[in-house]
Amino acid sequence: MNASWPAHAQAAEHGLFGDVLACDAVLPACFLAGVPARTAQAEALLLGLAQVEDLRTEDNAEEKRGELPLLAQRLDAKLDLVLVLLGRLVRQANPPLPPTPLRWSVRGLRLQLAADAALPEPDSAGSVRLQPADWLPDDVELPVIVSAAARGPQASWVWLRFPALPPGLEEAMGRHLFRMHRRQVADARRR
Repeated sequence: MNASWPAHAQAAEHGLFGDVLACDAVLPACFLAGVPARTAQAEALLLGLAQVEDLRTEDNAEEKRGELPLLAQRLDAKLDLVLVLLGRLVRQANPPLPPTPLRWSVRGLRLQLAADAALPEPDSAGSVRLQPADWLPDDVELPVIVSAAARGPQASWVWLRFPALPPGLEEAMGRHLFRMHRRQVADARRR
């Protein structure tokens, strides 16, 4: 927690991340004031992402790929190529999201913004758009309510809490955050 944040920002930080699993990351993300989110699409994307990530482990994906029959290896390579091409199409259709330092839990997010960024009013509603996996060129949109905002000399921050989410979306997001945390711990051990 940053001691230079005002009391309302420190309270928002504790409310969103105290006693709950939280991940710090730099992901393509942005806050959209007043824009409603599409939670059904977010749930479907996170569930699909979970299925794919559960099937391929990062530690030995290349080793297992070598064990696959030649036809399966070709199909896997073609699927990788299709995802790259799809990513290019998505980026052409939508403006790319800026890489944003953030902290994420099942309760909400803290986004770090530019020092001169316009800050939303507390209790205003909107959505956060973010790309949950670097290999998947799609975004999730999650509904949020602004808990706090603060400006510093080097950066600004906004704390966004999730309203009551559908149980399936909350569970899918919790699973995704757990996998993110597990990867971060594994990466830290390797270093």
